[in-house]
Amino acid sequence: MRSATTEQETPIYAAIAHPVRRRLLDLLAEGDRPVKALAAPFAMSRPAVSQHLKVLLDAGLVAERRSGRQRLYHLRAERLQEAHRWLGRYERFWRDHLERLGRYLEEEP
Repeated sequence: MRSATTEQETPIYAAIAHPVRRRLLDLLAEGDRPVKALAAPFAMSRPAVSQHLKVLLDAGLVAERRSGRQRLYHLRAERLQEAHRWLGRYERFWRDHLERLGRYLEEEP
């Protein structure tokens, strides 16, 4: 049986699993943007970008608001906090491995 926390987190991990959605989050970290501006860097249609935005909306990672005829999207970075905490568990692993690699490289002639 899944816990309520796990069911709430799953859409976030699924949403950030796709590289297009991660890039959309990067763009939104720079500020609010309409779909047209978000779609510009991609070689895909606006409807395809809108589908990716829908996944991010459903996961609670972005919010939208109307401004005249366009929808502006806004990053909700606080929703990434759980993923950040989970990834933080592995920081020690990488730090230890990189320290060992550094020591090895210093010892090599």
